[in-house]
Amino acid sequence: MGDRAARAGGSGRVDAGGVEAVGRGDAGTGEAARRVGAEIDLTAGQVHAHTAAPSRARAWAELLRLPALFTVPGDALAGAAATGVHPNRRTLLAIGSSVLLYEAGMALNDWADRDEDAVERPHRPLPSGRIHPTAALTAACAFTAGGLALAARAGRPALAVAVPLAATVWAYDLAAKHTPAGPPAMGLARGLDVLLGAAATAGRTREALPSAAVLGAHTLAVTTVSRQETRGGSPLAPLAALATTAVLSRLLTRPSTRHASTEPSAESPARTSRTPFRRPPSDQVTAADLGLPATTTPAAKPSPAMRPLATPDPAAKPSPAAKPTLAAKPSPAMPPPATPNPLPTALATAYAATAAHPYFHATLNPSPPLTQRAVAGGIRAMIPLQASLAARSGAPVTALLTAALAPLARRFARKVTIT
Repeated sequence: MGDRAARAGGSGRVDAGGVEAVGRGDAGTGEAARRVGAEIDLTAGQVHAHTAAPSRARAWAELLRLPALFTVPGDALAGAAATGVHPNRRTLLAIGSSVLLYEAGMALNDWADRDEDAVERPHRPLPSGRIHPTAALTAACAFTAGGLALAARAGRPALAVAVPLAATVWAYDLAAKHTPAGPPAMGLARGLDVLLGAAATAGRTREALPSAAVLGAHTLAVTTVSRQETRGGSPLAPLAALATTAVLSRLLTRPSTRHASTEPSAESPARTSRTPFRRPPSDQVTAADLGLPATTTPAAKPSPAMRPLATPDPAAKPSPAAKPTLAAKPSPAMPPPATPNPLPTALATAYAATAAHPYFHATLNPSPPLTQRAVAGGIRAMIPLQASLAARSGAPVTALLTAALAPLARRFARKVTIT
């Protein structure tokens, strides 16, 4: 360093990582070295301080599976759409509750699997030491409490669904995951999440049961595949998931007349002053109704099997009430045929394409990498599935908003793993 300072004409200029120090003679050179060392130590501390926060944030993003979070709002939106009620403030509370309960399940999942992940996935946040297990368990408890609190704000019907949903999440992570009841428990949790949106929005859940069953069946198939994502295994699981996708896609593309227009037409009795003819009950048929002369003595009512055919008197004038039967017209109150809606079909096609392609590859080669891709594809496919259900329920705006979450999920999946 002294030679370098001498060549600089005694100025003693020293460069170290962009830091300059100036000294004179040997004493200046020593002072410069001390100052450079201090600056290097300071720079290293600054780098550690700047990188510690992003590293911790990334660890929590991995723990909570941030890309999978975008598959949660569509559950509540699909449930709300099934009831026919427009989304409202309670729907937003249901979405918030669903998100928190979902993240509680993610944190609890890694806490419960920390010993297994230390062997099979040591890069996960807990076995790698980036997040302490106690912090993960505390987060799971806090998320659960927050989710139940938001559900309570949405009303008693929502809380009545959120409580069993939270119980199912904890039961799956702590007990059912590695048993045959694991996949059905996950399917039940996803179905309850759909019902949470319906209960919060409309205070009822009956109309949302079909949508809950569809999403529950898809989740069951994905969870069954995920049980062998670290070791690989039989092609039967991805093959069954592929078949499930085909069946659900067929159901989603079938014509639906549930939300066809039932409003009375311009010619319907509800829109006119005319009263349609209604046949009187059989036990109230009179002679005038049959075109016979009126009688003062009521005749005994014959049984339907023995009732003779009436022969009207040609000289008798037909009753005004009998005239409409001679010129009966089709009921104008019949709703017109439903117009095909291409949006549910397009979204169902997107669902099938997202899920079927990785399932097919995992069926041909059920290796761990391809199985993990199949699980990731099944998780991403939930978004177009939710959107298709909302569109079939007659909520195209909700369907498009749900579908818009798919690009965000793909973007974050490039940075953080979804499984």
